[in-house]
Amino acid sequence: QADLVESGGGSVQPGGSLTLSCDISGNIDAVHEVGWYRRQVPGQQREEVVTVTKDGKTKYADSVKGRFTIARDNAKNMLFLQMKNQETEDTATYYCNIIGDSGESMFDSFGPGTQVTVST
Repeated sequence: QADLVESGGGSVQPGGSLTLSCDISGNIDAVHEVGWYRRQVPGQQREEVVTVTKDGKTKYADSVKGRFTIARDNAKNMLFLQMKNQETEDTATYYCNIIGDSGESMFDSFGPGTQVTVST
């Protein structure tokens, strides 16, 4: 099972930038996919922002293409989301995600989330 903790959220004006971080820990034997999701309205289903498979295939949501970049530091067990040229529609709670194996079990873990608010 993986334990994830996001940080770096906050308030930013439209056109601004933020970088989110995700600290990863736990007994992880293999990683199938990592990514970032967001929930714009409480109670709404999380929306996929970006995912990266173990083969390196990266998929961005159309709404963030060219503005957001996912990065990973395997040595520090961290995942990042660089957000540039932000829009008010980017206001959401952002969650990092890992799908992987721990022993003989497969897990799909999210962190508690970090809030990003884009407003004037």
